[in-house]
Amino acid sequence: MEKHHKFSIWYTLLGIWLVLILHNLLFSALAIRTIPYSEFLQLLKENNVTEVAITANQIQGKIKSNSATPGQGELFRTVRVDPELSKLLEEYNVTFKGEIESTFFKNLFSWLLPIIVFVGIWYFLMKRMTSQQPGFMMLGKNKAKIYMQDELDVTFEDVAGVDESKQELMEVIDFLKEPEKFTGLGGKMPKGVLLVGPPGTGKTLLAKAVAGESQVPFFSLSGSEFVEMFVGLGAARVRDLFIQAKQKAPCIIFIDELDALGKARGFGTMGGHDEREQTLNQLLVEMDGFDPKVGVILMAATNRPEILDPALLRPGRFDRQILVDRPDKQGREEILKVHLRNIKYEETLDISQIAAMTPGMVGADLANLVNEAALLAVRRNKQKVSMAEFEEAVERIVAGLEKKNRLINPNERKIVAYHELGHAIVALSLPGTDPVQKISIIPRGIAALGYTMQRPTEDRYLMKKTELLNRIATLLGGRASEEIIFQDISTGAHNDLSKATDIARSMVKEYGMSSEVGQVYFAPEKKSPFLDLGRRNGGEYSEATAEIIDKEVKEIISNQYSRALEILRANKDIIEKGAALLLEKEKIEGEELRALMDKFSS
Repeated sequence: MEKHHKFSIWYTLLGIWLVLILHNLLFSALAIRTIPYSEFLQLLKENNVTEVAITANQIQGKIKSNSATPGQGELFRTVRVDPELSKLLEEYNVTFKGEIESTFFKNLFSWLLPIIVFVGIWYFLMKRMTSQQPGFMMLGKNKAKIYMQDELDVTFEDVAGVDESKQELMEVIDFLKEPEKFTGLGGKMPKGVLLVGPPGTGKTLLAKAVAGESQVPFFSLSGSEFVEMFVGLGAARVRDLFIQAKQKAPCIIFIDELDALGKARGFGTMGGHDEREQTLNQLLVEMDGFDPKVGVILMAATNRPEILDPALLRPGRFDRQILVDRPDKQGREEILKVHLRNIKYEETLDISQIAAMTPGMVGADLANLVNEAALLAVRRNKQKVSMAEFEEAVERIVAGLEKKNRLINPNERKIVAYHELGHAIVALSLPGTDPVQKISIIPRGIAALGYTMQRPTEDRYLMKKTELLNRIATLLGGRASEEIIFQDISTGAHNDLSKATDIARSMVKEYGMSSEVGQVYFAPEKKSPFLDLGRRNGGEYSEATAEIIDKEVKEIISNQYSRALEILRANKDIIEKGAALLLEKEKIEGEELRALMDKFSS
């Protein structure tokens, strides 16, 4: 950003003061003539000295004005010489003089040192204050980070898994490169492009890639950087941002987390016209006022589009909304290839298998996965990253860090083994469930004493009623196994019960999968489509309907628990053999358990 230096009268006064001090010191030093001590004695003998001032080392005086001696009336000074030595030198007719120690720099230093110290302290304090809180003249300046053309090294080659979004943004790039192609036909480029999607999908990276492909300046800032404590500062920063952007047009303005600035007016406030609303109003005015032919493209990103002000989303403002969604399996493969460029990995690494192991992960998750695998390879003193490190990294991200040092008594360890086998056997016995990949009784994360990992074979976007019921039965398999083996139950199923109840309640209230409730949608309050902000039980229905919903949820849970008990009683021998193997090895693969079930079934 260009720095503009403001004129200050204090700098002028300080400069005049320093000039006057230097002038006085130089004038006083040059007005006094230094003469040899022998010349002083000669003047004294000729009675041409009117008055003198004597110090320990120096004599200073004035020559008579009525004397015929050149330089009459002028001031002089000389070094004081020992009288005995002067008589000796006069006797031998030797011209002698003393060297005067110059006090000019000493006097100058004594004047300048306090000034330098004072100015230094003042500059340090002012710089520290402006770094913590901008000066008064800078309060209204925007805080955008400006990346010029040569500073942007991000292109579409660095962005993967969002091919549809890149295709939508190609028009923006073409407009910034060749605006005449659009304006020649009378077309206008959208003033604003809004990128919406879950966190970590690469919205900010995509905006930088557009600027990198277009080779134009890129203004980047967050929506929260506009809003300050002082009223009017946000609006001033919006004005300054657009003024500066027009000066560097064509360019791209990118506002991250637009919901911090563009939240719907009156939403979540106590009334009144607060600072945030003034800032939003100014943004709306600026978007209406600037000419799209200038070449300023406004891009923004948010993962909460449902709370944005409707005035922002109307045509003429953010004309185009582009979804940057979670990548599918092929998209995850492309993202992994991008992040693997700087990683040394084995040639036998199956990227397709890694992508299949990571359903639901976004670009940020996959970048973290590759980094975790590389760190594990370094920890194991390997030269290249192998498939084993990636499998371990997936488990670490999904289930948490292994806690091998956590001491579990043998009885609890046995309960965990039978609990996890219950999940796995029910999942392998029911059709349409995700294949079991691994069963482990090694504690992970904060509270997980064991886990059963299921890996989907493909990305799913729809779930049938039977598949949801099978998923509930699988979740309840751990509790059912404990009841069959120990005739008792433990607290280890609390997370399973929570997930199963959520699925059952969604089936009744949102999916219309209950014959008693019918094809009715009893939705909770509006929630974000991209953020998991938790589920509330609120909704607009009567108490009688709430009783029916609770009854239906309970019936679904009870029926699926009975199914799990039935399956596990029929496979009790497999549970015993599998639990013994799991207690011995602490971790078994899904194929081992499937082979064990096939052996007993045959």
